[in-house]
Amino acid sequence: MFSLAYYALAVVIAVAAGLCVWIVRHQRSRRRHVALQDLMDNADRLEIDLKDCRDRLARAHAVMSVSPDLPATGEVEAQQAVDSGLRALLQQRLWIRDRASDASQSELDEAVDALVRARHQLEPRLRALDDAQTALDTAVREHIHRDF
Repeated sequence: MFSLAYYALAVVIAVAAGLCVWIVRHQRSRRRHVALQDLMDNADRLEIDLKDCRDRLARAHAVMSVSPDLPATGEVEAQQAVDSGLRALLQQRLWIRDRASDASQSELDEAVDALVRARHQLEPRLRALDDAQTALDTAVREHIHRDF
């Protein structure tokens, strides 16, 4: 019938097939774990960026405000935009909490990409805010030096 070599070959093939299945499952599990970690990390970074933006806007508006009781020009709109971003981030965090464990890999990848895109869209605005704050600080210093 079959020789020992055929049985050994069958065992080697079975072990190789099992090893391939294990490797594929391990890679999928690892990819999922990395995507979940990236999702959480990017959500944290975006929250930090949005709160930083809110703080910078508050400082800039405090300097520009004529009266502490009246909002500076554009302050309400800027605050609403940041609050809207924080609400959207909260919705994303709720999705992570409620659905991430059952989400497909493509859904996780899309969620990570959305957070990364949001951070990339916020970065130039933060740089512009830094530039505006620098110009505002310079103008205030020059105004103070002129008065004295």
